[in-house]
Amino acid sequence: MTSTRTSPAVPEAAGQETRPASRRRRGRAERRPRIAIAVTALFFGLLYLPIGVVVLYSLNSKKSLTVFGGFSLRWYRAFVHDDVLISSLGTSLKISLAAMSGSVLLGVALAIGLVRSRSRLGSLAGLIMLVPLITPEIVTGVASMLLFKGVGVTLSTATVTLAEITFSISYVTVILRSRVAALNPEVEEAAMDLGATRWQALRLVTLPALLPTVLASAVLIFALVFDDFVLAYFTTGVDPQPLSVRIYSAIRFGVQPTINAVGTLMLAGSIALIALALFIPRLFGRKGGLELLSGS
Repeated sequence: MTSTRTSPAVPEAAGQETRPASRRRRGRAERRPRIAIAVTALFFGLLYLPIGVVVLYSLNSKKSLTVFGGFSLRWYRAFVHDDVLISSLGTSLKISLAAMSGSVLLGVALAIGLVRSRSRLGSLAGLIMLVPLITPEIVTGVASMLLFKGVGVTLSTATVTLAEITFSISYVTVILRSRVAALNPEVEEAAMDLGATRWQALRLVTLPALLPTVLASAVLIFALVFDDFVLAYFTTGVDPQPLSVRIYSAIRFGVQPTINAVGTLMLAGSIALIALALFIPRLFGRKGGLELLSGS
């Protein structure tokens, strides 16, 4: 009587055959489609090529927008010595700072009120806050201009600031609302149980927890207001004008190489501010990030 025994070489051989096949399938799955790469490269090329041309010709030594004669900081020096553009730059900075402060203060209060409100009116107000985000900015600009004209207010820097604050409140509220909703209300209630008033609990417990998001929102609003053109164009006066409106007025009489330098500086500033807005929450999320910013 003979016994049959299964040879272990059979499954080993089968395993050796399946391993290369699975590796080949995994390799094919991990390959990036060339068409997707080409389309992505074409998209970013069409998106950033005009910006690259502006940056390049801002360093042009010749007074030409078509012929590049070598690298030079000539047009940046011309911008620094242009009193009109410097005045417009100062006006834009003042408007941005005022709009950032006003929209953040009102947006924080509104976000906390909308989250803590338990009535139907709070839900309706939350939906209304989304309307400015989806409304075309030109509609908001025309409506703001008609409102100021209707009440007899002369267009000036103040009207631009009021319009920018009104437009920016929605951004701050939407950003902060999710953060306020994520906070545990029991922490604030515990502070009041320990003797703190409602205002003290808000100031010592809730606001410090919202500080990273508030700072990020403030930086983002500053960048948006500083670069805004449509709303500023419809609500600004004759003089002084924001920098974006001044650039448009100068382009109407012909594009000058100085405008390329101004646009490049505005682009660099906006990128730096947006990067800062993205970096602030991460910095506070690190251990000791709050102590680092407070200097303690």
